[in-house]
Parts: sequence; structure tokens; C-alpha cells
Amino acid sequence: MSLDTLINTLPGYAKDLKLNFSSLVRQNTELTAQQLWGTIVASAIATRNAELTAAAITEAATVLSPEALEATKAAAAIMGMNNIYYRFHHLTDNPKYATLPARLRMNALRGHNVDHNDFELWCLAVSAVNACGKCVASHENVLRQKGVSEELVNAAIRVTSIIHAIGVVLDSEKAIPTVTA
Repeated sequence: MSLDTLINTLPGYAKDLKLNFSSLVRQNTELTAQQLWGTIVASAIATRNAELTAAAITEAATVLSPEALEATKAAAAIMGMNNIYYRFHHLTDNPKYATLPARLRMNALRGHNVDHNDFELWCLAVSAVNACGKCVASHENVLRQKGVSEELVNAAIRVTSIIHAIGVVLDSEKAIPTVTA
């Protein structure tokens, strides 16, 4: 199913999501095509909604290079792991954990073959979905140090919020029992 078809299946109560998708994603002027579609794919993967992820990847494959699409998936995968690990560090009151080595392989953070800022932006998007404060702060800081504006970061997070909300609605609609009169 195409992404637009999927968006059009959203119920009436999600009209704002349809409108925001149309205006902030389809008419995006702030992000490059690679930044936008990488953010969409990484965010869709982070929602764990299979329909949304499949539609996003299918459409992104027409825009992104194979390397960029693979890097987007790598960002979602590595942050899926890191967000749990570092969110635990953030949530625990025991400071000892912060002194222990992670011993987690994170080669994807350097071996992705795309613009470093784009990859960081995708890592930030996934970290926002996964609510990892440490990772959000770290990736936002790296982006700002590399000269990325708050406006660009905000545009990516705005897209992330729309994609996440669409995934939530799609999942909730599957869970709602059919009521017959």
C-alpha cells in the first residue's frame, strides 16, 4: 500500500495528522529530500508499525539511494539498541552503571556512507520516538556543533512526531473492536 493510501485510511479523529502530513511532509521546504525521507523511514521503523514502515520504505526507495536507505535502517537499528541502554542509565538512580563499559558494537555510527549530519538527524529522530533523553541530548548537541540550525532539527522532529502519531493511530485502529448496532 502506498504511503498516501495508508494516510487516507486514517479515521476522522486523525484529520489533523492527514493535514500535517500533507503540509509538513508533502510540502516540505526545510529538509533535503534525503533528510526528509531518511527521517520518515527511521521514524516509521521506530513506531514498530509494519504497514507504515513498509509504505515508508517503499516510497523512500524511489527517492533515496540504496546506500542512504540502508543507512536509515542502520540508524533505526543502532538507536533501537542504544536508546534502551542509555535510557536505562538515565532512569536509574545508581551512578555506578554510567562507569561500566557498554561493550555494545556501534560500528553503524561511523560506517554508514551518508552525510554525517543526515545520519545524526535520523538517530535523533529515533531517539525522540524512543524517549531516550541521553541520546536526544547527545545527537542534538552533535548536530548543533556541526552547524545544523535549530530550525532544521525542529523540522525533522516535527516530521517525526507526525509519523509517530500516524503509527499510533494505525495500531489503535487495529485494536479497537468492531461495534455492531
